[in-house]
Formats: sequence, structure tokens, C-alpha cells
Amino acid sequence: MDTRSKTITTEAPALSHRPMLGLNLIKAGTAHNVRVVEPETPSEGSTVYVVDDESDVRRRVRAVLEDDGHAVETYATCEAFLEAYRPGGCACLLVSALLSTMTGLELLQHLDREAYRLPAVMIMGNSDVPMAVQAMRAGAVDLIEKPIDSRKLLDSIARALDEGRDLNKLIAGQARAARQIADLTPRQRQVMERVLAGHPSKNIAAELGISRRTVENHRASIMKKTGSKSLPALTRLALVATVDAGYAIAGQH
Repeated sequence: MDTRSKTITTEAPALSHRPMLGLNLIKAGTAHNVRVVEPETPSEGSTVYVVDDESDVRRRVRAVLEDDGHAVETYATCEAFLEAYRPGGCACLLVSALLSTMTGLELLQHLDREAYRLPAVMIMGNSDVPMAVQAMRAGAVDLIEKPIDSRKLLDSIARALDEGRDLNKLIAGQARAARQIADLTPRQRQVMERVLAGHPSKNIAAELGISRRTVENHRASIMKKTGSKSLPALTRLALVATVDAGYAIAGQH
């Protein structure tokens, strides 16, 4: 049976009497600059965490997502999800906006505060513009409405997983850069900080109380250890490492 054209029907709570929000128009320009991409075929190992207090919704959503090749974990409350959740892998979150204790919005805000990089899709009732804006600011990649259309559900999940893959690549790149910077000796980091700040070797030598030749030797070692072929490449590496490890490029003494 083709689940892509089905609608997951359930009674939707009325959140507002405003006109329907054109959710497909919410793209870049929000606080998180969400990048909308074409849905991709799901890759092996992708997991979707579903949080909704309606058992029928959880059951139907699970069927649609598993039929599309995803692993699915379902939870009735945000608290149950947080207790079980372990970061890692290619995953995303599908969470209902209105839940009995911790709401879906509060869950997204909690994940954002804790720096969990888990792309999320929020399930809403009749569109509530302020809640939609808050959800996007808290990190929601997309919003879908009840009753849930299977095709829209799969498209939203594909976008969220694509966002997750981008984040995983970024995190891996940051970790590699941080390791390369960490391999430098304290003196080499001092030299690198000043090189990236635009100081000439003569000034660096005078400031650190070493010879100009020693500075040049350190510069050569820095380029070799980091695998940088040019000063711009070293700059990019140091900036990426800064994002991950909080390493200050300049101003450390």
C-alpha cells in the first residue's frame, strides 16, 4: 500500500482562528536561516523520534515512516523522550506543539539551550502564527498541521534529516580542525595567533623574545602540522576550530 498519498487523520486542537499559515513559505530569513532543500531518499540508519500524546497518531506516523525506510522511536511525553534520548547518528525529531506537561515548544527551547543539534519538525493544529515563529526560532526546520498528510510528513522529515546530515558534517569538520590546532605546541599557537592577526615575523620575534628565523621555523611547522597550504587555509581552519572548541585565535597571551 502506498502511504505517501494518505492522510493521517485525527482531531486537531484549535490553536487559533487565524487564516491558515502558508508553511511552505517559511524558508530563509528566520532566526536560524533555515535552508530549504529538495527531499532526498532516506539513507540507512536514519532515526525519527516521534513525540505525541495521541497513541493513534503515534501508530499511524510510525507506519508511514517505517514504510519509507526510517527507524522510529515513539514517546507520549517530552519527558519520556528526554530520558531516553542519546545524541548521535542521523536523526530528527517530530514533536506535537501542545502536550500535557512540557510542550513541544518548550522541548525545542530546552534542546536549543543544551546545544543538542537535533533538527525538529513541529506538529500543529490550526495555524498559530506566533507559535510558528517561536518554533522556528527555537530550531524547528519545518511545521506540519493536523490532520497530517503523509506526503507532507515525508517531505518535512527528509528536509530535517538533510539538515541533520549537514550538521553532522559540520561537527566532524570542527572536531578535525580542533584536533589539528590542539596538536600545536604552546609556542606555535602563540606564533599562529600573531600571524593570523597580521603581524610580520620581525614584530612577532621581538614580542616573543625569539629570533626571526625561529619564527619562520614555527610558521613552517604550523603549516605542516595543520595541513594548510596557504595562510587563508590556515585562517579557515582556525576559525572552524574556534566555533567548536572556543579557541581564541587572537588575544591569548
